[in-house]
Amino acid sequence: MKLFLTGIFYLLVLIVSVMPFRALYWFSNFASFIMLNVAKYRVEVVSSNLKKAFPEKTDDELKLLRKLFYRNLCDNFVESFKTFTIRKSTVVKRHKIKNPELLQDIFKKHKGIIGATGHYANWEWGSLSGSLQCDNNFVAFYKPVRNKYMDKILRDSRSKCGTELASIKQTAATFEKYKDQNYVFLMAADQSPSKGNQLKYAHWTSFLGIETAFLSGIERHAKINNYPVIYIDIQRVKRGFYELELSVLVEDPSKCKDGEITDLYKNKLEEIIRKKPENWLWSHKRWKHTKA
Repeated sequence: MKLFLTGIFYLLVLIVSVMPFRALYWFSNFASFIMLNVAKYRVEVVSSNLKKAFPEKTDDELKLLRKLFYRNLCDNFVESFKTFTIRKSTVVKRHKIKNPELLQDIFKKHKGIIGATGHYANWEWGSLSGSLQCDNNFVAFYKPVRNKYMDKILRDSRSKCGTELASIKQTAATFEKYKDQNYVFLMAADQSPSKGNQLKYAHWTSFLGIETAFLSGIERHAKINNYPVIYIDIQRVKRGFYELELSVLVEDPSKCKDGEITDLYKNKLEEIIRKKPENWLWSHKRWKHTKA
């Protein structure tokens, strides 16, 4: 039964993925209306998060932000479906890296680079665009889904342009596997830590005015391997078109104090969110933990 349902879902995704972009965004508009007003998908979580982060905004301003967020969320959904059939030339055109030469400059001095980003705008195409526009190897860490058939489908679609997908459960082993090779390791650390070791070793800091637990993986692996950390800023230029700008967060992790790299990542992410807050993933429970 699980395989049958997966097949049905895959068929529906393929149908959506072959739509021309104009039709794709009509579908996204309809889906965002349904998710917000009918299904009310995580509306309470989104509203609560926005109110916590922007207490100075009026109810009307928060309502508009919430509406824009759902459009961004649904655009991300349909664009991730498009991954299954999108052409490489279309990826390069619509998810353009402005300064890929930065990677080459860093690789003159270092063997590896950690590319840090957040769940902002269209992060899904990042596993496609990097390997198409940069002369380097890429590995992207992701959280596997429980359905093994769906997990394979997602891995195949995201890695079809050359980027390797690695489970977050194999992070340390993956860094060790490609040690002393020219690899860019793509990581996101803006999700709430789960219970256990993730929360135990989380870095607590003020984020959007709220005491927040941050995953420490980027900092930990940067220090262990002495890899520079760059931030990948993904901005929507117009609907369906994105520009990615790379900037150096840390060039020499060995000189950083504990928590410093995570704070630099947090500061950059917050700066970006405050400019266009509707593009961040407000539907996850970012502040479900409190500091002991």
